[in-house]
Amino acid sequence: MTSQLLDRALVEEATKKSGLIWVKAPGVPARALWHVWHEGAACVVGDGPGEQPLAGLTDGAEAEVTVRSKDKGGRLVTWSARVAELPSGSEAWQAAVAELKGKRLNAPDGEAMPDRWARECRVVRLEPTGRTAALPDGSLAEAPLPTSATTREPIPAGLPRLLLKRRRRK
Repeated sequence: MTSQLLDRALVEEATKKSGLIWVKAPGVPARALWHVWHEGAACVVGDGPGEQPLAGLTDGAEAEVTVRSKDKGGRLVTWSARVAELPSGSEAWQAAVAELKGKRLNAPDGEAMPDRWARECRVVRLEPTGRTAALPDGSLAEAPLPTSATTREPIPAGLPRLLLKRRRRK
């Protein structure tokens, strides 16, 4: 009983403080998702234009959530979650969206964001089941997922000289 309470407290506090969680749905690689902790669950929004993908997070499914330390980035706890999709416009959806809206960075539409989420996105609750996984012995590092992102080009050859001239003038 005490162990379950400590696990529950660890899941809640770690998830509240971390701005990013890693969510693995069955058959889908783990993805980093921004979230908010609201009324005993991690709430995420996505699957719309310009929002994070929620692949595999279907209503009633199970997911595995890994929470990292905000300071060092290391794994703190991995917990099992039941996925519950909130119906658009419901009271629970509105409460979750009010919290999510405050945490969404660089939204293209500002105050109109909740209306766009209602039309085009899904809001999902990841409710802890009470099960936590033991920390692994080794590294679970995986190769990055394929992406269209590229690294930047090498700096121009003349740039260091331009920067040094500015420093000399001061």
